[in-house]
Amino acid sequence: MSTGTLLSIVIPVAVIVLLIAVALALILRHRALRRRFGPEYERTVDGADSRLAAERELSARQKRHDKLDIQPLPDRLRERYSRDWDHVQHEFVDRPEDAVHDADQLVTSLMKDRGYPTESYDQQLRDLSVEHGRTLQHYRAAHEIDTLSAGHKATTEQLRSAMVHYRALFDELLSDGGQTRHAPA
Repeated sequence: MSTGTLLSIVIPVAVIVLLIAVALALILRHRALRRRFGPEYERTVDGADSRLAAERELSARQKRHDKLDIQPLPDRLRERYSRDWDHVQHEFVDRPEDAVHDADQLVTSLMKDRGYPTESYDQQLRDLSVEHGRTLQHYRAAHEIDTLSAGHKATTEQLRSAMVHYRALFDELLSDGGQTRHAPA
C-alpha cells in the first residue's frame, strides 16, 4: 500500500476520532456542570448568549471558587451562629423588617467567616453557586424581599417567606463545616 493511500485513510480516521473525542469531552463537561450547579446551570444558560458561553462562565466560577479558602466553622462559632439565628427569629415577632435585615447580615457574616468574599452581592451569588446552587434561589428571593422591606414595601407574609429563604442557605452554610478545602499552593 502506498504512503499516499495510507495517509488518505489514516488522516480522515484520525480527524473522525478527534471529533468524537471533542464531542465526548463537551458532553461530559456539560453533564458535570449540570450536576455541580443544579438549577443555577439552567439559570445561567438562560441568561447567556449560548450554552457554550454559559458553560465557560460556570467553569470560570468553579476555577475562582477553587482558589478560595473555604473553611469549616469551629464549634464555638457554629454554636454562636445558631444562637444568633434564634435571636433573629425571636426578633421577627416584634420587628419583622429588622429581623429580615438582620438575617441578611447574619448570612453575609457567616459567608465571610467561612471564607467567601462578601464585598458584592453579585459576586456572592457567583461564588455560592458553585457549592450551593440548589439553595441559591432561596438567597435571591430573600434578598429581593429584604430590598423591598428597606422601602417598607414588603408584606408580613413576604417577610416571613424571606426568613424561611434565608434559613435554607443559613442551614446549608452552617452545616458545611465538614467540607474543609485549602487553596492550592
